[in-house]
Amino acid sequence: MFIKTIKLPILCFLFTPLIFSQSKYPADSVLVSSNSTLIEKALILPIAAWQRISHNADFLNCQFYPSCSQYGAIAIKENGIIKGIPMTAERIVRCNPSAFFNQLHIRGGFHEHDGRLIDHPTSHLNNSTKKSPVVAGLLSAILPGSGRMYAGRWFDGFMGFVMVYLTASSALEASKSEHNFQKSFSYSMAGIFYAGEIYGAYRTAKYYQRQ
Repeated sequence: MFIKTIKLPILCFLFTPLIFSQSKYPADSVLVSSNSTLIEKALILPIAAWQRISHNADFLNCQFYPSCSQYGAIAIKENGIIKGIPMTAERIVRCNPSAFFNQLHIRGGFHEHDGRLIDHPTSHLNNSTKKSPVVAGLLSAILPGSGRMYAGRWFDGFMGFVMVYLTASSALEASKSEHNFQKSFSYSMAGIFYAGEIYGAYRTAKYYQRQ
């Protein structure tokens, strides 16, 4: 009964961006782009809806530029859903208290208008030869988080391990449920963060070294 009661408001909230798209919310430009596929737009839709909350509440402001939500929208549009979704999960892991120190470490730059940490899906940093991206990816495939630690990002590695552990635990618990949607969602989240952790380790070793 409760699910039926909240279903209509949730659907209205999600589909509002399709009707009232505007430049104030960055993901809207991706949402209405003729270059985006229908599946990509369906995935960007909740991001555009989320921005209607986050862009109107100061305490939800992201420390990165572009924000994690906009990063996800761009990553999905430019790289497709197979690569774009794990990229988004990887960014969410990096959006933690160590981000400011890490940005100084790699001289990543700050957005001049508001001081946020510049971090685009297509990295503007030089390739690193200090750590092997392939080794980092393999390590995180075996033990999530270890690849980032190998590449020097200890706290990011810890956060990556925590996110994979939590989503995998939820998937294991959902496997006992009779609801297929719950199972599918939990399995998908676990797979996304696991893939994002492997990609994150690879990217950390390739780009996020001292410049």
